[in-house]
Amino acid sequence: KHLILACQYFSCSTLHSVSSASLPQPKVDFLKGELHRKHPGVTNLKTVRLPEQLQLAAQSIIHNSLRSSLIKRSQKLTSFLWSRKRAVEDLMLRQKAVSMEKELWEKAVQNIRGDVDEQLLEDRIRKKVLSELRRTTYRWTPLKYDEDLSMVYMAARLAGGYAAVRRALNEIKKRDPSFAPQTLLDFGSGLGTVAWASHSCWGDSLKEMVCVDSSAAMNVLAEQLLKGDDERAQPHIKHIYFRQFLPVSPKVQFDLVVAAFTLSELLNANDRADAVTTLWRKTNSYLVLVENGTKEGHQMMMEARDVLLKEKVVHDSRPASVFAPCPHEMTCPKLAKEPVTPCNFHQRYHPLPLPGRHECQTEKFSYLILSRTGSAEPTPEGLDWGRLIAPVLCRTRHVHCHVCCSDGRLQHMVVTARKHSRDMYRCARNSEWGDQLPIVEYVEEETEVHSDSES
Repeated sequence: KHLILACQYFSCSTLHSVSSASLPQPKVDFLKGELHRKHPGVTNLKTVRLPEQLQLAAQSIIHNSLRSSLIKRSQKLTSFLWSRKRAVEDLMLRQKAVSMEKELWEKAVQNIRGDVDEQLLEDRIRKKVLSELRRTTYRWTPLKYDEDLSMVYMAARLAGGYAAVRRALNEIKKRDPSFAPQTLLDFGSGLGTVAWASHSCWGDSLKEMVCVDSSAAMNVLAEQLLKGDDERAQPHIKHIYFRQFLPVSPKVQFDLVVAAFTLSELLNANDRADAVTTLWRKTNSYLVLVENGTKEGHQMMMEARDVLLKEKVVHDSRPASVFAPCPHEMTCPKLAKEPVTPCNFHQRYHPLPLPGRHECQTEKFSYLILSRTGSAEPTPEGLDWGRLIAPVLCRTRHVHCHVCCSDGRLQHMVVTARKHSRDMYRCARNSEWGDQLPIVEYVEEETEVHSDSES
C-alpha cells in the first residue's frame, strides 16, 4: 500500500513539473519586480473619498444655506446632465429639412388631381417641415450657474466629479512617476475639484493653479470650499487664482491643463474645436479632458482627439500624442461598430453624506489624455499594452478580457496560463475595467522527460 502511494506521489510530482516547465514564458520582463496585483498596467483606484477638508466645507455650506428640497433638485440636475445631448449642428438641421421637404413634395405630386396652387402647396409643406423639426429636434440650452444653481450642482456633482478627475489624473501619476507639475490650468473649473484632485497627486510640486470659469457665483463657491466656509480663514490649498477668462498670451503654457465636464457646456463642434485647440497651445506636458460616460461624452472626446492630432504647429513644435486611454491613434473601433456604445470607465466613490446618500456610488466617465512628451517610457520589443474596456470576468483557470489593442481592433481574449504564460494570466485576474493589460510575445519551453530505462 505504501509503495503504491509513493508511486502515485512521484508520478504526480513529475507531471506537475513537466506541465509547469512546458508553460509559455514571456520574452520580456514586464512586471519590473512588481507583484501581479500591482503590475504596471494597474491604474484603477479603490473607492475614492473627498478630501476631509473639502467634505466638511461642503457640508457646512449646505447646512447653512437652508435651501428647501436641495436633495430632490440635485437628483433632478444629475439626471438632466447625464441625459444631455450636444446641440444639433446647423448643417445637419438643413440637411434634415431638405430631406423632409423632398419627401413631402414627392407624396404631394403623387396625390395631385387637377390644377393646384403651387405657392399654397409650397407654403403648406414648409410649415409642416418646420413643425416637424420643432417637434423632433433636441433643444439644447446653456446652463447659467447663479448662486442657487451652483449650490444644487455642488450637492449633485462634487463627489462624483472629483472621483472621475482623480482617476484620470492617476493614469499620469502611475505611468509617469517623474512628472512633477508646477503649474496647472483648469478650464471650466466649477467647484475647483480639479485643483483638489491635482493637489492630492502633486501637492508638493504645484506652485500655481489658475482656475477659469465664466460663472462668478461658481468661483465664489469654490473659494468658500477652499476656506472651509470661513471667510477669514486661509485657503487650505495655496496659490490658487480664480479668473473668468483664459490668460490672453498664447505663449504662456502650463505643465498640466484640464477641462472636466466643460466641453458639453459649449454650443457646437466649432466652439469645442476652438476651445481644445486653445487649451492644447497652452499645454506644456499633459492635456486632460473628462466628460460623462455617455455616447455624447465619448464622441466629444473623439472629436477633440481628431482635432488635436491634426493640429498645425504654432508656438510649440512638439506634436500631440495620445497617452490614455486609447492604445492607438486610429479611428475609435467603438464608433465604427454597430450599435455604437460609448467607451467609458467607472470609479467607485463615497458621496457627500447627505440625507438618503450613504452607500458608495459609481461614476461613469469618458476621458482623454494627450501628451507633448510622448510615451513616458519606451515599450520594449515583444511587449504591448491593451486597454480593458469592459468588466473582467474571472472563471476557473481562464479569464475573459475585452481589450482595445494597439492595432486599432477590439479583441475578446480568453487568457489562460497554458496559452499566454502564468504571469499574463495572473495579471489578467488582478486587472479591472480601465486598466492596461500586458500582451506579450512568449516562447514555448519544451522539456523532455526520460524514463529510468533510458537513463
